[in-house]
Amino acid sequence: MRLATSDYTAERRRGIRPLRLSSGVWKIGRCDRKWAYRMSLGFDARDKVQNKTLAAVGVGALLFGIGVSQGLGKFSLEDSLRIFSASREAEPVTSAGVQGLSDFVTLAKMLRPVVVNISATQVERLPQGFSGPFGEDDLPEDLFGLPRAPNAARQRRSQGSGFIIDRDGSILTNQHLVGGAKKIVVKLSNGKELEAKVIGQDNQTDIAIIKIKTGESLTAAPLGDSGGLEVGEWVMAIGNPFGLDNSVTSGIVSAKGRFLGTGPYDDFIQTDASVNPGNSGGPLVNLRGEVVGINTAIVSNTGANIGIGFALPINLVKELLPQLKKAGKVTRGWLGVNTQRLTPEIAESLGINSVHGALVSEVSKDGPAHRAGIRPADVIIEFDGHPVKDARALPLIVAREPVDRKAQVKILRDKKQLTLNVTIGELRETGTIKRREELG
Repeated sequence: MRLATSDYTAERRRGIRPLRLSSGVWKIGRCDRKWAYRMSLGFDARDKVQNKTLAAVGVGALLFGIGVSQGLGKFSLEDSLRIFSASREAEPVTSAGVQGLSDFVTLAKMLRPVVVNISATQVERLPQGFSGPFGEDDLPEDLFGLPRAPNAARQRRSQGSGFIIDRDGSILTNQHLVGGAKKIVVKLSNGKELEAKVIGQDNQTDIAIIKIKTGESLTAAPLGDSGGLEVGEWVMAIGNPFGLDNSVTSGIVSAKGRFLGTGPYDDFIQTDASVNPGNSGGPLVNLRGEVVGINTAIVSNTGANIGIGFALPINLVKELLPQLKKAGKVTRGWLGVNTQRLTPEIAESLGINSVHGALVSEVSKDGPAHRAGIRPADVIIEFDGHPVKDARALPLIVAREPVDRKAQVKILRDKKQLTLNVTIGELRETGTIKRREELG
C-alpha cells in the first residue's frame, strides 16, 4: 500500500501534486503533521527484494521498538508473571472474549478465497526536462546519441489487493491502483492468474470495480454494515503487503468518521490493524466475516505502518455499486455552494447560539442554490430532512440526492429560520479533486 511511482501520473491527473520522498514513495495529503499515503504499493522490476532480504522500513520505527524494549527491560520475568496473574484474578477472561479471538482463525480460512492480488501496469509519459535522480534529465539521449523522443514513456507496475463481490468475477478495489492501467492481472488464492478490465470507477471516493472471466462460480465476500461498527470493536485486515499474498492482521476500530483531506467525501474508519504498502483495496472485516471497509491509506512518516490505518466504510461503497456496475461512473447531486466551518466566533457575530450547520461562503452563479435564493453568510442547518452537522457533512448529503429532485433547505439568516425549495443539479466531473467544502 505504498504510493508507487506509477501512482504519480494518476494522482497528478486527479489534481493532487505528489512530492517524492524516496524511491517509489509519494506523499499525497497532510493530516495532523503526518502524511497520509495511498497504499497501492507499486513494484518496479528494480524494486523487487534481492536475496530474500527485507529492507528496513524506517529508523524511526526501529528507535520506537528500542524505546519500548528498554522500558520493558525494567521488569523481570517474575514481575511480568505476577502482574499477569493479578490481572487474571481481577478480571477473568469471558468465553465471549476467547471466542472472539479464536474467530480470527476461522475468518482467515473462510475469507482466503475471496481476497486477490492485483498487478496493474501503467504507461507514464515523460515530459521534456524530466528530472532524474542525479539532477539531470533521465536519458536525454538514447544509447546511440540520438535525442529522446518528445513523447517518451516508461512502464510502471503497481501491486495491491482486492476482493470478490460477485460470483461472476466482479472485484472491488481502489481506483488509484487500477485507474488508467494498460494491463491488469488478478491472482486468485489458488495461484491462477487472469487478466481483468475496469467496468466502473470513481476517483472521488477512490473505488473501482474490475472483472475477470473464469468460467466458474467464485466465492464472494459478504458486505456488512459499517454504520453498526463500534469504536473498540475487533477487525481483521487481509491483503498483500509488499507482495506477500493473503497476509492477515488484526486490531480494533480506533475511530470513525475521520476526515483526511484526501478527497471530497472523506469518512474513513481508523484502525490499528497493521496495513502496509500493498494492502490497498483489501477488505477490513468484522468478527462476523463481513466486509466493513476497504483499506485505503495510512498515516506515516516513513510510508510503513505505525498503527494508524484508514478504510473506506463499506456503506458508502454499497451506495455507489449499482451505478458503477450499470454506468461505469457515479452521478451525484449538486447544490452549487462553497461552505466553511461555523466557528464560535463567527456564530456569535451572526447572532447564532449554535455552531451546527454549514456557513455559505460563496454561491455559484445560476446554480441550484442561487436559483433557490441562498446567499453568502446563510447557515444551512437542514437539507431535505437531514440535519447538517457541519460543512463536511453537507456534500455527502447532497451527493446522495437524485438529480432534478425537489428538496427543502432550512437556513438561518439574520437570526431567523427560513425554508427554501431547491432543485438538485448534477455535479460535473472536472478531473480535479476539490475540497469537501467546495462540493456542496
